[in-house]
Amino acid sequence: MNKLLVTIYFGLSSIFMVSSQAQASELKIGDKAPDFELINQHGEGVSLHSQQGKWVVLYFYPKNDTPGCTTEACSFRDNINKLIAQQAVILGVSVDNKESHQAFSKKYKLPFSLLADENAIVAKQYNAVLDLKVVKFAKRHSFIIDKEGRIAKIYRDVNPKEHVREVMADLKKLQES
Repeated sequence: MNKLLVTIYFGLSSIFMVSSQAQASELKIGDKAPDFELINQHGEGVSLHSQQGKWVVLYFYPKNDTPGCTTEACSFRDNINKLIAQQAVILGVSVDNKESHQAFSKKYKLPFSLLADENAIVAKQYNAVLDLKVVKFAKRHSFIIDKEGRIAKIYRDVNPKEHVREVMADLKKLQES
């Protein structure tokens, strides 16, 4: 059933691409990032305001343990020391529950928080949700949030294989300016 839902998501996401880009454009660089508090895979509450003073890479992804999401998460994992050296905190968000995040994190040894947004409340705040009424998925959108809690970069079209390199290069540019 899960594979069927993922197939439906990827098929329909291309149909809804135009409307999703229009929604995502509501947030823009320089805006105050919407605050939130969600539970991570360890049952701990993680809020955006608790990250004040750090660069935050907030990445939304459709579903745990699917090919693109695994590629992206493992790429963040494999580059975590470089990202930490860039003073960045990685927060992954999907509509999966805490238990699903726990299994995904354990299976791939992910050293960062995966946040459970089961009702897609945060994904909606960031215009990063595809709501098909019977099922919701987070869209693959990412945001770099600066130390003051402002959106510094928005990624609407994310290639899971290339994304982390792009994020690291953009973090460097943003931190130099």
